Amino acid sequence: MFTVLTRQPCEQAVFPFLGLKALSRTPAIVALVFLLLSVVVLVTITVIQIHQKEVLPPGLKYGIVFDAGSSRTTLYVYQWPAEKENNTGVVNQTFECKVKGPGISSYGGNPQDAPKGFNDCMQKVKGQIPAHLHGSTRIYLGATAGMRLLRLQNETAANEVLASIQNYFKSQPFDFRDAQIISGQEEGIYGWITANYLMGNFLEKNLWHMWVHPNGVETTGALDLGGASTQISFSTGEKVGLNTSDIMKVSLYGYVYTVYTHSFQCYGRNEAEKRFLAILLQNSPMKTHLINPCYPRNYTTTFTGDHIFGSFCTADLRPGSYKPSAIITFEGTGDPSLCREKVASLFDFDACHDQEVCSFDGVYQPKVKGPFVAFAGFYYTARAMNLSGSFSLNTFNSSTWDFCSQSWSQLPQLLPMFDEVYARSYCFSAHYIYHLLVNGYKFTKETWPQIHFKKEVGNSSIAWSLGYMLSLTNQIPAESPLIRLPLKPSAFRCTVAFFSVVTLLCLAFLVYLCVSSRNQRRAQQAFTHAVDSA
Repeated sequence: MFTVLTRQPCEQAVFPFLGLKALSRTPAIVALVFLLLSVVVLVTITVIQIHQKEVLPPGLKYGIVFDAGSSRTTLYVYQWPAEKENNTGVVNQTFECKVKGPGISSYGGNPQDAPKGFNDCMQKVKGQIPAHLHGSTRIYLGATAGMRLLRLQNETAANEVLASIQNYFKSQPFDFRDAQIISGQEEGIYGWITANYLMGNFLEKNLWHMWVHPNGVETTGALDLGGASTQISFSTGEKVGLNTSDIMKVSLYGYVYTVYTHSFQCYGRNEAEKRFLAILLQNSPMKTHLINPCYPRNYTTTFTGDHIFGSFCTADLRPGSYKPSAIITFEGTGDPSLCREKVASLFDFDACHDQEVCSFDGVYQPKVKGPFVAFAGFYYTARAMNLSGSFSLNTFNSSTWDFCSQSWSQLPQLLPMFDEVYARSYCFSAHYIYHLLVNGYKFTKETWPQIHFKKEVGNSSIAWSLGYMLSLTNQIPAESPLIRLPLKPSAFRCTVAFFSVVTLLCLAFLVYLCVSSRNQRRAQQAFTHAVDSA
């Protein structure tokens, strides 16, 4: 009887522990499920965030270059991918604008007016470049032979012209970097870079649309005829010695090229013609009315003494009776044979003493080799002769003779664009080019057809400014690619934080349940032992 009465309380006492154990199992399972889900979510979104990111190009960079030549200024806009290729940008020309008015060197007497003609082109440029990139778009002005001559003649005036231009650009929304006079050597090497870049001699796309260096492609020489200077540049190979300042090392897209380049000051088309007129005047008994065999028949024009002798290039040819305001009349006879003979006097071919590695005026030049592209004044003169691309020397001579034999009244029908200043001088220019290329640079009947007379390649003009921009991209830092993530960083951080907290809470709760269960078992064992002992 006693035994039965004492066992009933024991069973009733144990029962609550059994109920509590059953009840505690459900929250543990729920917490464990939440823990596993949180861990799965954390691992999943982390893997996706790392491996499913999209790498985007960092966009485009823009650059503006003003080519301030002796007769006019031209603005070019260039763009390139911001990440670049082997530290050099893959540059494209996107816009070109001819500035109204003459070259900036003509503003030596009123330097404050030099940038006034820029306004129209600058307004157009603002629409060509996205507004949010204006502040990061660098702008440069490079002045060539016209300003080089002005600096020699009047350095103060040249500096004032540049200062006026610098002040103008500082008021523009772009990142103005420099307005400078580039050397003739720089002009030549940048022209060579432009020609070869546009013709694909530096880079080409492979089957995977990646830029690579083309195998077995030879570079192209560059012939540039400006208004005040002319440049010749071509690759010479490694065998040529480097004991002359006309040999340069050029690094582009991870490759180094050895290039010969020389600029002949005062041998640009405009300055050469002034020197030619001065020589005609010097050798003529008549000082106010002269015959010019290079001007068309039935054409007459007048110049002031200052027009001919006001230039640095003709200063040493001024007569003792020189008067800037004197009027000098030139009458054309259209005599191609006499024109060619007279034009030769512009060059000193005897100074080379029959050396093969010499052009004229005693200037060192390796033997020309490979293809060449002739642009600027070379191209425009050939076009006037109704020629372009590649052709034979005989064809050039024949076309020159035909053109120079025409009367002035016939030229408007022959020229695609008629302008008196250029039309009257094309005959002179053609004979001048002949002597420069054949007797000067030593092109022969066999090598002449390797010269390609071109204005542009694709939609890009062949001009030193593109080579200048390519060189400058070596100094412009590349941008890192942009990375587009599946989740925005802020959303990713919040998600990770939330599920990390859930995971920690679940772990804490499970630890709590585990500790509680262990304490309950100990209490139950102690109670059972006490009952059994009783």
